[in-house]
Amino acid sequence: MIFEEIAGFAAALAPGRAIAGLDLGTKTIGVALSDRLLTIATPHITLKRKKFSEDAAALLALAQGRDLTGFLLGLPRNMDGTEGPRCQSTRAFARNLAQRTDLALGFWDERLSTVAAERALLEADTTRKRRAEVIDHVAAGYILQGALDRIRHLRASE
Repeated sequence: MIFEEIAGFAAALAPGRAIAGLDLGTKTIGVALSDRLLTIATPHITLKRKKFSEDAAALLALAQGRDLTGFLLGLPRNMDGTEGPRCQSTRAFARNLAQRTDLALGFWDERLSTVAAERALLEADTTRKRRAEVIDHVAAGYILQGALDRIRHLRASE
């Protein structure tokens, strides 16, 4: 099931299970994983995009192997908050993935996540080659951590 709002997504998550954050690019998918308490996001891997069926199979195999309860997709809104073609393709990816799984699917505004990831990698004095290898799953970590912080805040105010 796809949830537009983070509160609905959080309510649908099974307790004691992790979630994956996804940074969907045209050539790669950055993947970050949470811990089972939904407190910390850790960059995991970058998948090379192929056909949708292969991408979905890889993500669902990861979900099964890690006992995930959901996927959180970064929604690449424009700086003014509007949605362009990249948002439409992310939503289409989510709709297609939802047809293959019962896991919760949600969205998180990913504006500036790649910029933040790039800045952190530069501060860590990472080489240009290494930055290119890890930028997508580090950005996925930023996306997922933002959502985890919001989920924790929502649960604290219940």
